[in-house]
Amino acid sequence: MGEEMAKAYWIAFYQEIKDPEKMAAYSAIGGPAIIAGGGRFIVRGQAAVAYEAGKIERTTVIEFDSLEQAVATHDSPAYQEALAALGDGAVREIRICEGS
Repeated sequence: MGEEMAKAYWIAFYQEIKDPEKMAAYSAIGGPAIIAGGGRFIVRGQAAVAYEAGKIERTTVIEFDSLEQAVATHDSPAYQEALAALGDGAVREIRICEGS
């Protein structure tokens, strides 16, 4: 029996949304690009509570079937178009992690 691959999680932590119009343009392109790449949105919105250095800002968690799939989606031309639309419209950090 083959070993099951670990799922991967793309997590975006927003520190500040500087331009809501750029954010909307990013979302209109980025969401469909992520779904087309096999991503499933698990969390999408404002944090309910933040501890330590965390901020009550937008947080997004997207599940993928593999790390390779998540990275390929991020690096795809469709998602890169979304990043270009966002430009300097937000300050955020993205982490892609393997599940355990």
